[in-house]
Amino acid sequence: MLKSYVSECCEHAANLQLYLSQTSHDESYAKVAAALADAKLDVVSAAQVSGGWKLGIYAQGSSGKFLSKQFRKLSEEVGIDIAFVDAIPTPSLEQAGILFMDMDSTLIQCECIDEIADFLGIKDEIASITQRAMEGELDFSESLVARVKLLAGLDESVLKQVYDERIRLTQGAERLIATVHDAGWKVGLVSGGFTYFTALLKERLSLDFVAANTLEIVDGKLTGRVLGDIVDANVKQALLKQQSGDWGIDLAASVALGDGANDLPMLNAAGLGIAFHAKPKVRELAPYALSDGGLDQALHLLTPIKED
Repeated sequence: MLKSYVSECCEHAANLQLYLSQTSHDESYAKVAAALADAKLDVVSAAQVSGGWKLGIYAQGSSGKFLSKQFRKLSEEVGIDIAFVDAIPTPSLEQAGILFMDMDSTLIQCECIDEIADFLGIKDEIASITQRAMEGELDFSESLVARVKLLAGLDESVLKQVYDERIRLTQGAERLIATVHDAGWKVGLVSGGFTYFTALLKERLSLDFVAANTLEIVDGKLTGRVLGDIVDANVKQALLKQQSGDWGIDLAASVALGDGANDLPMLNAAGLGIAFHAKPKVRELAPYALSDGGLDQALHLLTPIKED
């Protein structure tokens, strides 16, 4: 359907590519096409891909990041992910790169602390605090200390139950990680959650780096305290920069994915920062936002456009 919007008169090759997520409503695509025309952006190619479309765009003097922000309101209105990147993107699967991800509600489909709290019958109480922290209404570190305090006395065996019974990978997670690993990338998991879970996921997914918070356990019971410095927003950003240097990979060749306010500094520092199925404030402030489909949809932003 979108091939009908390809310009027949444009003599220029695409210098940007546009990813649009899938929709069954042609009216939504028509609104996007009208917005492209109003912005004097020529569609020079269109190809259907897994989960959506990729368009070749000629846009003189405009950057992908700027246009993605400019089209964010329309994206929310029509319910389609709209993301502009360079026709030959950086980061790219054609060169070494870094993928850094948040864990809870990004790599996995739940918030671990909320599921732990369910074994004490206080899931709703803790989930409410978690939600406010992820939306940036509460200081993350203070809220984490307060939530963990409520877990005091819980048997450590609950952690294994949570992992076995509650943790499920987000759709597309394994494909995303395997694809970037095959391209020679490094993959890191940085979480405001807990090392118990990041360690298991590191082994399961062959991750190159993990960082999270350590729950204090004494005599087989959670004490309600966190050991050491808390992995907050600033730490996540610092770890991305640190690992970029340690691995000898330019920060511009990094991708960061997260859903909460504590991910924003990391998203803004990365070469490609993506708010994934994120809270409204995070979608608004992040450089890019994907809210339709699985984690592997990010791969469409890392491959060159193929013109018809």
